[in-house]
Amino acid sequence: QVQLVESGGGLVQAGGSLRLSCAASGRTFSTYTMGWFRQAPGKERDFVAAISRSGVSTYYADSVKGRFTISRDNAKNTVYLQMNSLKPEDTAVYYCAASYSGSLYPYESDYWGQGTQVTVSS
Repeated sequence: QVQLVESGGGLVQAGGSLRLSCAASGRTFSTYTMGWFRQAPGKERDFVAAISRSGVSTYYADSVKGRFTISRDNAKNTVYLQMNSLKPEDTAVYYCAASYSGSLYPYESDYWGQGTQVTVSS
C-alpha cells in the first residue's frame, strides 16, 4: 500500500511552465514504476508519462513528448513532472500513479493520487 499526494498545479499562461510533484508514503518507493496521467473535463483519463524504478528509462505520450519530463528522486520518495511550453489543451487534472509492474508501456496503475489541477490559459 502506498499513498500518493500531488502538488504544484495551478494557473499558467500558454507557453509557460509548471513542475508537478508527487510525494509517496512508505519506504518501498523505489520498487514502483511511477507514472502521470491526466483527465480533462468530460474526457477519459489519459496516460502522460512513466518512469522506471531506477529512473533510467522513461516513456511519454506523443502529445507531450519533447515538452514534458518525468523524473524521480528515490531518496525523497518523490516523482516529478516538468511541464514546459504548455498549451491550453494540457489543461486537466493531473494524477500521479504507482505500479508494481516494471512495464512502462503499457502502464498499468495500481495506486492513484488525488490529482492536482493544471489550467493553461490562452
